[in-house]
Amino acid sequence: MEKNLKIVILPIIAFCLGSIPFGLLIAKARGVDLQKTGSRNIGATNVLRTMGKLPALLTLIGDIAKGAFVVWIAQYYGLDVFWIGIAGFFAVAGHVFSVFLRFRGGKGVATALGVLLIYSPQTCLFTIIIWAMTVAVTRYSSLGALISFALLPLSIVLLDSQKKLPFALIVFLLIAVKHKDNFHRLISGTEFRIGQRQ
Repeated sequence: MEKNLKIVILPIIAFCLGSIPFGLLIAKARGVDLQKTGSRNIGATNVLRTMGKLPALLTLIGDIAKGAFVVWIAQYYGLDVFWIGIAGFFAVAGHVFSVFLRFRGGKGVATALGVLLIYSPQTCLFTIIIWAMTVAVTRYSSLGALISFALLPLSIVLLDSQKKLPFALIVFLLIAVKHKDNFHRLISGTEFRIGQRQ
């Protein structure tokens, strides 16, 4: 496959793979409409609140795997660092604006971590540690996501390569925008904590 063709086709493939709504499919298998339950989000946090740990774990694995698989494909076809990052971004964007859900979707955190798992493993580990530390102290998953991904542009430069900064910046901006309602609830003190039923 020619390079120019790869650059066009792989982001499309990445967006379609990212669009697979694992949380929604897992919930539907249990007779639950996730878009009408809890926070109405299709991600693992809402699955945990509404259906418990195992469905949430399966959702998390699925959302991480699709991000990781997209990067593996891009690497397999020999794209350079920048274009691998673009493919990874389209996987996250696919989760956020799923073609299967009329361009609605989740917050993109797990899929972004899946991308980082292959694209920049050390940065992925740092991001997970910051998220986990924040959640351990506050029990707010959304706050953990906001803080850990706000640090992503800096951490990816310090721990990996400046060439990967464009991916970090656009993913942080996308995740920040998707968490704007969570941010307002955090400020007002109405955000739900992990383990709290809605």
